[in-house]
Amino acid sequence: MIHNDQEFRTTLERISYFQAQVARIREVETDPRNYHASVSGFLAELDRMNLEVRGYLWAHPRELAAIG
Repeated sequence: MIHNDQEFRTTLERISYFQAQVARIREVETDPRNYHASVSGFLAELDRMNLEVRGYLWAHPRELAAIG
C-alpha cells in the first residue's frame, strides 16, 4: 500500500520503468511464446502497482493520515 506522496512518486517511476522494459522486449523478441514468457511477470507487477496507485488516489489525505 502507498502511504505518502514519496511512495506514490516512486511507484509511478517504477511503473514507467517496467513499461519501458516491456516495450523494449516487444521490440527485440521475435518469438511470441518467448515474448509472453518474458513479459508476464512485468505485466503482473504493473497490474499490482496500478491498483496501489488507484487506491492511493482514491483515499483522501485525512484517511491516509488516520491509517499512518
